[in-house]
Amino acid sequence: MTNKEDILGVTVGKLLPSIFKQWTDADVVLVSERLVSFIHAVMATTAGCIVVSSCNNVITDRHWLTTYFVVWFGVPYMTYDIYAMYLSHYYRFRVNGHEEYKKHSLQTVNSFVRRELLLVLHHIALLTILLPITLFFRKDQGDYFIGCLFLTELSTPFVSLGKILIQLGLQDCWIHKANGMMVLLSFFVCRLALFPYMYWVYGRHYAIPLYSVPFHLSLACNLGNLCILAPQVYWFVLLCRKGYRLYQRQGKARDTSCITDNNKGD
Repeated sequence: MTNKEDILGVTVGKLLPSIFKQWTDADVVLVSERLVSFIHAVMATTAGCIVVSSCNNVITDRHWLTTYFVVWFGVPYMTYDIYAMYLSHYYRFRVNGHEEYKKHSLQTVNSFVRRELLLVLHHIALLTILLPITLFFRKDQGDYFIGCLFLTELSTPFVSLGKILIQLGLQDCWIHKANGMMVLLSFFVCRLALFPYMYWVYGRHYAIPLYSVPFHLSLACNLGNLCILAPQVYWFVLLCRKGYRLYQRQGKARDTSCITDNNKGD
């Protein structure tokens, strides 16, 4: 199977230096990774919308795109993204002059895993847990809910766009501020609120109240959902803190500007 994401990443990585000649290897790898993430997320969200809108019965209805997307795009992307994140980490430290980053080694890999442990575990869990469930253990049921999980990628284009705008020096423009609001909104809706929504849909199908749904599902299903949801809560808190710090800095900058203007007026 050809890794389409790897081919796309290499292509973008070769084009960017010819356009932005002042960028370092770290800049090129970062933007390449984010562009590939952006494109994959748009595809995953589109696939999720198609699957969800096509399933009237949330348990038994099938759609061919569910398995096809996981096999041909989900798995290659998750594998590629771990490698791309490592390269981004490696070149960032190499450009900053760290001696141990003159070449790839077990030390650089270990450093990456320690710094990005949660992200790495998240990707590995999707490959080793969600993939087998999707392909083998769900007994050809629940395409609707797999489609819902595809929709968790809706926030990724906004996250990727934010990092690209910062790389382009546009972090103070209105587009970056509006994008930041979309990051928080899309992340909350599609990575946090989506899980109680899926429980509610399941309960409505079987005519049981929302609070009874966890007891109607298997322990493995509840634990799997919890393992996916827990890091999303952690990342959302980090995003909120980052947004609050940015708001404080902009407020201080406005106050300083007003004081300066008043002094000039005096």
